[in-house]
Amino acid sequence: MDCLFCKIINKEIPSEIIYENNAVLVFKDAKPVAPVHLLIVSKKHIPSVDHLTSEDKNLVGEIFLVAQKMAKEQGVAETGYRLVFNIGKDAGQTVDHLHLHLIGGEKLPWA
Repeated sequence: MDCLFCKIINKEIPSEIIYENNAVLVFKDAKPVAPVHLLIVSKKHIPSVDHLTSEDKNLVGEIFLVAQKMAKEQGVAETGYRLVFNIGKDAGQTVDHLHLHLIGGEKLPWA
């Protein structure tokens, strides 16, 4: 498979990993848009939110709970942060692998 995030998950490409469990991997975005910009990536290869099935309910819950944990650990839970899923090319999805952006650490403009 020629998926960038799968290669990061498999440790074939170096990345600044912040957290890992059996379902997700969290690492710093290579092109951050704010002081805190993490990617919470499903270890299961799923191209996007549009490809989720009812079997993925626990995974989706885990992604959000890990986002909450990371926001607290990164010190942005109190001041606020943004969670973003980009779905499809028109929305800016550049890697076809389910991932959630956690963005914070400054006052974010409304996009």
